[in-house]
Amino acid sequence: MSNDQVNTVDRTTGNPGPMPKGARSEFVEVNDIQLHYVTMGSGAPMILLHGWPQTWWSWRHVMERFSDRYTVIAADLRGCGLSEITKTGYDKANLAKDIAELIDKVAGGKAIVVSHDMGGKTSYMLAHLYPDRIEKLVMSDCQVPGKENPNTLDGRGWHFGFHQAENFPEMLTEGRERAYIGAQLHNWSYSKTLFSEEEITEYARQYTRPGGMTAGFNLYKAMPQDSALAETFHGKPLPFPVMTVAGRHGANNYLGDAMKLEASDFVGHIIPDCGHFVVKEAFEEFCAHLDEFLARPPAGLRN
Repeated sequence: MSNDQVNTVDRTTGNPGPMPKGARSEFVEVNDIQLHYVTMGSGAPMILLHGWPQTWWSWRHVMERFSDRYTVIAADLRGCGLSEITKTGYDKANLAKDIAELIDKVAGGKAIVVSHDMGGKTSYMLAHLYPDRIEKLVMSDCQVPGKENPNTLDGRGWHFGFHQAENFPEMLTEGRERAYIGAQLHNWSYSKTLFSEEEITEYARQYTRPGGMTAGFNLYKAMPQDSALAETFHGKPLPFPVMTVAGRHGANNYLGDAMKLEASDFVGHIIPDCGHFVVKEAFEEFCAHLDEFLARPPAGLRN
C-alpha cells in the first residue's frame, strides 16, 4: 500500500449506508489504494461515478432500476465514502486511472460509464486517456475541466475558490460539516427542499470521517491541473457514443456544447425546472433518456 495514505480502510466496520436489496459492498485494490464499490444485478457492466458531496449512494435508485439488465457498479471515488483517503492524487487523470483499473478488475475491461459532477470530470479524463475501457459514456450535469464557470457574480461559482483555498475550508466547516453539506445540496438544486434530513445525514456521515472533508476539497484543488491536461485533448475525437444530461438551472448548455465538439456520435438533453442533481431531481426523465441511449445502436450501425 502507498505511504501516501492518511486513512486506512477497515472492511469489517465500514458502513456503506443503506443498500438496495441484493446489492453487495466490495473493495478492490487499484492504483495502490483500496477502492470501495457497491454492485448488483447481471448483464453488461455499468460503472456509476458520483460527485461531491455525495457517494455511491446517490445512484441507489438507478441501480435498482437497471440491475435487471446490467451489472451496475457504483464506486466511491478516491477519498469519498469508504474508499481510501490519500494526501495527494486527486487530479482527475489519477482518478481516471483508479476507475480504469476498477473496470479491468471487476467489469471485464470495458463498461458503460455513467457519471455526475466530479465523477463526470473523472469520466472525461477516462474517456481521453483510456478510451478502450468505455462502451458508452453518459455525463450528467458537470462541466468539462477547464470550461467551468467560476464567476462569483452569479452566486453559483463561489465555492470553487473557497474549496481550493489552503486550510480555510476545513477551518470554517469544522464542526459544521453537516450544515455545510446540507446547504450545498439545497443550493445546487432547483427545489430547495429536495433532499431529506436523512439523506443529508447519510452524506455528511461519510465526509466527516477523519480526512473526509479535506479529500473532498482536494477534488477542487486539483482543478487547475485538470484544466491544463484537458487543454491537450482539443481536437481529439471520442470513439464511442456520448450522451449529456443537464439541468436548465445547473450546467445548462455548457456541458453539451463542450462534448458535442468531441463526440461524433452525440446526443444531449437539458431538463427544465431542474438544477444540478439531475438523477434525483428528474429521476424518471433521466432514466428514460438513459434507457433510450443504451438501446441506441452506434452511429455506424444505424440506417
